Amino acid sequence: MTPTQIPVPDQGSPSTALLTDKYELTMLQGALRAGTAQRHCVFELFGRKLPASRRYGVVAGTGRLLDAVEAFTFTPAQIDFLRAAQVVDDATLDYLRDYRFSGTIRGYAEGECYFSGSPLLTVEGTFAEACILETLALSIYNYDCAVAAAASRMTIAAHGRPCVEFGARRAHEHAAVSAARAAVVGGFAGTSDLEAGMRYGIPTVGTSAHSFTLLHDTEEEAFAAQVASLGPGTTILVDTYDITRGIERAVAAARAGGGELGAVRLDSGDLVAEAFKARAQLDALGATSTRITVTNDLDEYAIAGLGAAPVDSYGVGTKLVTGSGRPTAALVYKLVERAGADGVMQEVAKFSEGGKATVGGRKWAGRVLDAAGTAVEELVVSARERAEALEALERAGARPLQVELVRDGEIVEAHRGPGALRQAAERHRASRTELPYDAWRLSEGEPAVPTRHLELDGRTALHG
Repeated sequence: MTPTQIPVPDQGSPSTALLTDKYELTMLQGALRAGTAQRHCVFELFGRKLPASRRYGVVAGTGRLLDAVEAFTFTPAQIDFLRAAQVVDDATLDYLRDYRFSGTIRGYAEGECYFSGSPLLTVEGTFAEACILETLALSIYNYDCAVAAAASRMTIAAHGRPCVEFGARRAHEHAAVSAARAAVVGGFAGTSDLEAGMRYGIPTVGTSAHSFTLLHDTEEEAFAAQVASLGPGTTILVDTYDITRGIERAVAAARAGGGELGAVRLDSGDLVAEAFKARAQLDALGATSTRITVTNDLDEYAIAGLGAAPVDSYGVGTKLVTGSGRPTAALVYKLVERAGADGVMQEVAKFSEGGKATVGGRKWAGRVLDAAGTAVEELVVSARERAEALEALERAGARPLQVELVRDGEIVEAHRGPGALRQAAERHRASRTELPYDAWRLSEGEPAVPTRHLELDGRTALHG
C-alpha cells in the first residue's frame, strides 16, 4: 500500500492515542516480544535544571493531562492506520485495541512552583502502560509549564494590575486554547479566546480592532457604532489615527450614548509616554473613571517598565504564548525503577555524561519553610514506600507537594474542570508567596530555592 492509500484517522475523534512519537510504540512492540512489557515500572517527569532566566517553574497542564490520559485509547481507524503504515506488528495492535491506562499517577498539584529535579509526575504501572504516555505527558507539560511561568513573571511585573491573554492569533489554534488555560494558572484574569472561555470557564475579553474604525467613514461614526452596540462602558481603541483626537472622540461617543467611557486601549507608540498623556487628557475631560489598557508586544520587562505609568491593565499576546523566550520547560520523562525478572523492584538510572544523568528510584518531594514561612529548600526523598518518605519529610519540616491524580486507572476528579483551574490559580499565588525575594526578580540567576536529594540510607546526591 502506498502512503497516499494509508487510511487517515477520523479528525473528529477525541482519542489522544496518536499524539505520540513512533518510537513509543516500537518500544512497546520490542518489550512485548521480549516478555518484559508487563514488568512493573515507575517513570518520573522532571527538569534537570530550570531554563535560563527562570528562578522557579510553575506546574500547569495537569487538568489537560488527565483529560488526555482518559482519552488515550485506540480507535478502529487508528488501528487501521498503524497496520497500513506498518508501524507495529499484529501482536502489538492486538494489545493496543484494548489499551487503557490502569496504573497510578502522582504529581505536584497544579499551580505549585517547582525547581531543578522536582518530580512533577510519577507514573506507575506496567512498562507497556506507562511508556507510551511519555510523549503526551511531555508535550502538555513542557508547553503549559512554560506559558504559566511566563504568565507568573508577567503578573509579578504588573504589581496587581490585571493581565489578559490576547495570544490566539499568534499560536496554533489549539495551542492558543491551552495557553489561555496555562496563563490563568500563572495569574492572568481572562482571555480573548472564546474556545478557552467555553471549555475552561475563563472570563473572555474583547471589543474591536483597527479594522472596525477603518470600516467607517469617520472615527466618530466608528466609535458611535461601537457604543451603540456594546454600551458606553466599552473599551475603545484610540490609536488608529491620532491618539489625542481619538480619546476626545471616544469620550464624546460614550457620553452621547448615556454614560462614561469604560476604557481606552493604546496599542502603539511609546506606551509609557502615551499612558501619561492619555491619563492627563481623560482627567481634563472629566473622564476620571475611564481606565487605560495597553497592548503591543508586551512581555514581563515591558510591563515592569510601565509600572510607574497610569496603566490599569495589560493585554499580552505573542510573548506569552511563546513562553516569553522560553517556549519549553525542558522537562524529561525517565524510567527510575522497574521490576526485575524475579519481580523485585530495582532502581535504574541513566549515567550519560554531559549533564544528562538521572537519579534512580521513585521520589517524594516537600518544601522546607523557615520560621517566617519562606521556602528555603526543595527536599526530594528517594524511598520505595510512601509512608517512610512522608515521615522523612515531616522530620525535615517539609510541606508534602505530591497528590494523587490517577488511582488504579481512575481519574481523581478534583484535579480537573473549571473549579480545579480556579484552585490552581489560587494555589500558585500561595506557592509563589512562599518563595524568597530573589524568586521575584526578572533578571537571570540561580533557582530561588535549592534542591536537596536525600536517600533514606543516608547517602545524598544531586538530581542529575
